[in-house]
Amino acid sequence: MEYYEKLQKAIDAVEHVIIGKDECVEKIMEAILAGGHVLVEDIPGVGKTSLALAFAKVLDLEQNRVQFTPDVLPADITGFSLYRKELGSFEYQEGAVMCNLFLADEINRTSPKTQSALLEAMEERNVTVDGITHVLPEPFHVIATENPIGSAGTQMLPESQLDRFMISLQIGYPEKQDELKILMSRDRMNPMDALQPVIFRDELKEMQRLTEEVRIHQVIYEYIINLVDATRKNEMIELGVSPRGALALAKMAKASAFLSGRSYVIPNDVSDVFLNVAEHRIRLSSKGRLNHLTAEKVLGEVLDTVKKPVPQRR
Repeated sequence: MEYYEKLQKAIDAVEHVIIGKDECVEKIMEAILAGGHVLVEDIPGVGKTSLALAFAKVLDLEQNRVQFTPDVLPADITGFSLYRKELGSFEYQEGAVMCNLFLADEINRTSPKTQSALLEAMEERNVTVDGITHVLPEPFHVIATENPIGSAGTQMLPESQLDRFMISLQIGYPEKQDELKILMSRDRMNPMDALQPVIFRDELKEMQRLTEEVRIHQVIYEYIINLVDATRKNEMIELGVSPRGALALAKMAKASAFLSGRSYVIPNDVSDVFLNVAEHRIRLSSKGRLNHLTAEKVLGEVLDTVKKPVPQRR
């Protein structure tokens, strides 16, 4: 079976569990193909955790889940050294991050010290404990969830950590007909229990390699730079998209093309993922906040303002 067909089959399997949220499922698949991490920001009970667990199952990924609370320590994430008397030396005890898919549930409910334990893992794919570096398994992805409602006792993620998430997204409430399907599908069993691997780890790594090889024309690169630059010059934005964000936009555009069965990027690949890549990376200025604007609205205006290149005939 071709990789494209396997990807569609995997997406269909996840959508059988996460009903009515096809766009969210596709965006997360694109982020995984691009080798990135995902931040899911939404209210409780809309399926954030189920979404991550479903991807772990269909992609044959070893997953660990940590419910972040104020008492979770950095060592719980990265691991620690334990003295073994019979050996006369310290031995590394793996932390929860030693897996393929790490689910950081309610990441904003733990301390900044514990949040920062993920920085090295997310950027460099390894952790350092007592001066010794331990390489994480491949592939490695973080899916973090946070609840923007009921923020008492929470710790906002710093910009440096937000920037390490390739995309952010919101799931939202299901439509009435979709919620009816959810209730009926769970009448006798949980569809999550029936999920089976569709894509295996070695296949996923090969797909990620092929995604990197997707071609981007110079005019598309210029379009990416123009979008990013516009966020830095907009008076409604205090903090624009970083160079890491520009790289993430290019990678997500490649993944969008690959998921569409193309070996080259078109302008729509960039515009389709721009909001997800940029929304969590910008900070509105005081003028923007006074005008009651949202990051989504301001970025939408940036998309409308920056001229999209006309695709060349191939």
